[in-house]
Amino acid sequence: MLRADAASEEPHPMEQVAARAAGELADASPDDILRWAVATFGDRICVTSSMTDAVIVHMAAAIRPGIDMIFLDTGYHFAETIGTRDAVAAVYPVNLINVTPSRTVAEQDAELGPRLYRRNPDLCCYLRKVEPLERALSRYDAWITGVRRDETVQRREARAVEWDARREMVKVNPMVSWQQKQVDDYIAENGILVNPLVYDGYPSIGCSTCTRRVEPGQDPRSGRWVGTGKTECGLHQ
Repeated sequence: MLRADAASEEPHPMEQVAARAAGELADASPDDILRWAVATFGDRICVTSSMTDAVIVHMAAAIRPGIDMIFLDTGYHFAETIGTRDAVAAVYPVNLINVTPSRTVAEQDAELGPRLYRRNPDLCCYLRKVEPLERALSRYDAWITGVRRDETVQRREARAVEWDARREMVKVNPMVSWQQKQVDDYIAENGILVNPLVYDGYPSIGCSTCTRRVEPGQDPRSGRWVGTGKTECGLHQ
C-alpha cells in the first residue's frame, strides 16, 4: 500500500534533506554518497538489487556491514538469478530480505488468468514487483539503488539523492553518473559476483517470462518486454 498523499500537508522534513544532499553530492563518488546515506539514516536504510550483479551490494555492505538487502522474488525469475541471490547473501555481509508478492503465481493465474505478463505486463509488474516493494520499504526512511542515468531515457534526469514522493522516503543512487565501462571495471577489479546470464547475452535481467537475449551492440534493455513498448517495471517511476 502506498503511503498517504501529503500534497496538501507541510513538506516532509526529509524532502529538504534530500534536496540539499542532491546538490552537495552531485559530483561525489559512490562511496561518499553511501557514507552520507548511512550516517544520515543508520538502520533505517536498505539496499535493493535485481541480482544482475552485486556491485551496489558490495559497495553498500563495505560501508555498512549487515545492511538489509531487499530482493523481490517474483516467482518468475531465472534459476540463475535465484542462484546469484543466494551466492550474494552467502558472500557479502548483508541481511537478505526475500520479498514475495501477496499472491503466488498459481493464485494469480487462478484469479486473473494465466500469462498475465503477456496480456497486461504493467499490472503483472505492479502485483509482483511494485506492491511488494512498497510493503518492504515501509519500515525504512531511505533506500539505496543501482540506478544509472545511462540505462534508460526515463532515468536520464536521476540524481544521486532524490525525494521519492510516492513513497515519502529518500532514494539514494550512488552509481547514478557511472557508465557501463566503470561498472565493468569495478566488477573486474573487485571480483564482484555477476549473474551468469550476463555472459550469455542478457545484460539486463528481469523475469524469465519477459526477458530475452540481446544481440551484441543492441540496447542492453532491448531484451526486456519485447514488443510491448514497455521499458520500466514501475519501481523507479
